[in-house]
Amino acid sequence: MSQPEHGHNRPPGGPPAWGNQPQNNPPAWGNQPQWGGASAWPPPPGYGPGPQNPPAPGWPAGAPGWPPGAPYGQPQYIAPPKPGVIPLRPLQFGEILDGSFQTIRRNAASMFGSALIVQALGAVIIGVITFLMFQMTVTFESVDSRAEFDQAMGPFIALAAGAMGASVLIGLLGSVLQGVLAVPVARSVLNRRTGFAQMWKLAGKRILPLLGVAGLLTVGGLLAVAAVVGIAVLLITAMGPGAVLIVLPLGLGSVVVFVWIGLKLMLAPAVIVVEHTGIYDGLLRSWRLTRNNWWRIFGITLVVAIMLGIIAQIVQIPASLAIGFIGGTVSPHPDEQSTASLLMVSTVVSTAIQALVGSVTFAFQSSVSALIYMDLRMRREGLDVELMRMAETGANPDGVPGGPFVQPGTAAWPPA
Repeated sequence: MSQPEHGHNRPPGGPPAWGNQPQNNPPAWGNQPQWGGASAWPPPPGYGPGPQNPPAPGWPAGAPGWPPGAPYGQPQYIAPPKPGVIPLRPLQFGEILDGSFQTIRRNAASMFGSALIVQALGAVIIGVITFLMFQMTVTFESVDSRAEFDQAMGPFIALAAGAMGASVLIGLLGSVLQGVLAVPVARSVLNRRTGFAQMWKLAGKRILPLLGVAGLLTVGGLLAVAAVVGIAVLLITAMGPGAVLIVLPLGLGSVVVFVWIGLKLMLAPAVIVVEHTGIYDGLLRSWRLTRNNWWRIFGITLVVAIMLGIIAQIVQIPASLAIGFIGGTVSPHPDEQSTASLLMVSTVVSTAIQALVGSVTFAFQSSVSALIYMDLRMRREGLDVELMRMAETGANPDGVPGGPFVQPGTAAWPPA
């Protein structure tokens, strides 16, 4: 049988002759594609173009390349949305301070006005009591017998008790107002302004639980202080001066415990108003939210308190110096009547200044506390995602963000 000639195929069914195998011829020399252009070489069988990276957000679809500054193969970073006073993500210290300033500025009537009413009431009560106590101390100079002294001490002790009761009342009102002010803070997160009447309307149904938690914390604090003082008195009575070695560490330890418990429960008013919880649930929820965050909360609270204290002193010191200078100029040799008149003027002026400064500092501290509450919920529960959804859909425009609002077809928030 003759063999096929070189270059000819074998009969059908056999393998191709040598040199006639099908092949993909590369382009001739000089016709290769330019560098960076499309390749003229056919891809291997079964292979195609790989998956393409999606265009960066904000970059036109179909546009060649990536936006300037974007790393190859990586999407461009997008900052979290900030519809209101804070970005919707876990917050930093500076953002909490800035958010508090912005909240007061946008809701001045509701926050500053409410705080001014409470602070003015407290300042007036304390000012009147201080003036009356000073008048009574003047009468002590004319006391000549034990009976007259005892008779004069009765009203003095009553005024001192009244001052203590007024301080407790101001503390109760302050605790209630702290929860109420959480309403404009939560709404400002989504850039929703809150008027004076609207704030009290939204928080009106939570006043009784707020009074309950304020009374519980106040009574508990007074009982704890009374217990510590009683133990100290018993130790000093039984052991004499040597009891100082025990009483001093006991007092310092008690202060540490009070501060620790106070910070663990400081979010209860905001929880009660925003989440519509009861007294016990509000305290328990505050305790759980602050878990593993105590030192951070303590640092923020301490820095804010020092900052506001310095600002208050800067404002009040010039006023006090001015009153003293005016009094020394008008009455260089004061008698009893001029002293009483000067005391009256200085009391009125200092009361007004204390009310103004106290209202600003209280509103700012309440705003910081409410933003700490929102921050902890964003860190622990993903509240920022829910707030983004509310900002996009405009849901519950007249309510409190973060509260138990339920949209149709969605589950209740916060999650169980």
